[in-house]
Amino acid sequence: MKRVTSYEIWLKEEAIPIIEGYGIEDVTALPRKPWKRTGGAGAYIELRGMEGFTGMYVGEIPARGALNPENHLYEELIYILKGIGATEIWSAGDNGRRMHFEWQQGSLFAIPLNTRHRLINGSNEPALFLAVTSAPLMIDLLHNIPFVMGSDYKFRDRFDGETDYFVPTNNRKEVGGFITWETNFIADARGALVDPSEAKGLGVMITSFDMGGSTLVGHIAEWPVGRYHKAHYHQGGAILLILRSEGYTLMWPPEAGIRPYRSGHADRVVKVNWREGSVFSPPSGWFHQHFNTGNEPARQLAFRYSGESGNYILGCWRALNKEGVRASIRDGGTLIEYEDEDPQIEKDFAAGLKNNGVAIEMPPVSYRDL
Repeated sequence: MKRVTSYEIWLKEEAIPIIEGYGIEDVTALPRKPWKRTGGAGAYIELRGMEGFTGMYVGEIPARGALNPENHLYEELIYILKGIGATEIWSAGDNGRRMHFEWQQGSLFAIPLNTRHRLINGSNEPALFLAVTSAPLMIDLLHNIPFVMGSDYKFRDRFDGETDYFVPTNNRKEVGGFITWETNFIADARGALVDPSEAKGLGVMITSFDMGGSTLVGHIAEWPVGRYHKAHYHQGGAILLILRSEGYTLMWPPEAGIRPYRSGHADRVVKVNWREGSVFSPPSGWFHQHFNTGNEPARQLAFRYSGESGNYILGCWRALNKEGVRASIRDGGTLIEYEDEDPQIEKDFAAGLKNNGVAIEMPPVSYRDL
């Protein structure tokens, strides 16, 4: 019998829908129900690859309304799916001093750990947002919801009332082979600058971001029309949200091998179709590979653990370095080079592009013996 965790018990007590699967085609279309705790509406999302490492939900703010103030001992990143508005931030006992910042569709920001906050809708239509949290880790560790949601401790190292805290920065540096952007607010992730990262694939661009001094961070990735990423694997818990274009992602377990079709394990390959608003999460150790079949560059927003500040957990630092997603499995990494992948993968991609009237832009490949 499956053990039920403290986090799973809490989700059911919240009395809103819980949506499961490998992926969701459109998070804005999920059924949402009134949510007593927040004062809005929402739905939780529990994807196969989240594995109790990350939590996720879609929240709705009523037209010209606001959510209830809250604070919590878990980290939270918020992406605005629809609408315009503002967020108020303050710490309990700070003489009522509050600060606020405005957001729009495409905005991305972190809620500083355990600060009081509320989201305010500035439009005549409901506003929607996607939130990714570390709630499963904290709730399963402490088993005490009143403490997680009711502590008044102030993490001054995270947030101390700085008036420029949510002013976008251009603080970019190279960390572990990636460009990392330290900023607590991105005005529009759909158009934010991304940097070359061709170790992940031809024309791939990736910029990591650190927000709020959190261990819960992420990156923005983009790649051209007619191309796809190299397959790789890593720890579970990562969540991918599509910001632009259409395509699909293949995922398969390690026992299916590097070339699952050739080895007779085609039935183990999971295909998740995606478009703007889709989310999915590869399980731990599963190879996964992203394919752009649309007529514009694909862009995705990834939420995951780790951070430049040194807050590395779950082996994520190893996964970002020599033995990780940028190094070939031939060199002890977790990435499949184009020359080593299953030939059926590019054949299927070319067929999908043809159906959409898009030309393939992949370089010629000479497949190697494994």
